[in-house]
Amino acid sequence: MSLGKKRMIALLIIIAAGAVLGRLAVRAALNLLLGGTLFGGNFL
Repeated sequence: MSLGKKRMIALLIIIAAGAVLGRLAVRAALNLLLGGTLFGGNFL
């Protein structure tokens, strides 16, 4: 496997992880503002 191909795969993994974490961060911020629970339902 060439260096360019490895670099592209690594970049895709980083982009995917960033998108997932970014969406979770937005959900967490909105839930704090709206007073909801992050994953739905009561923990207590």
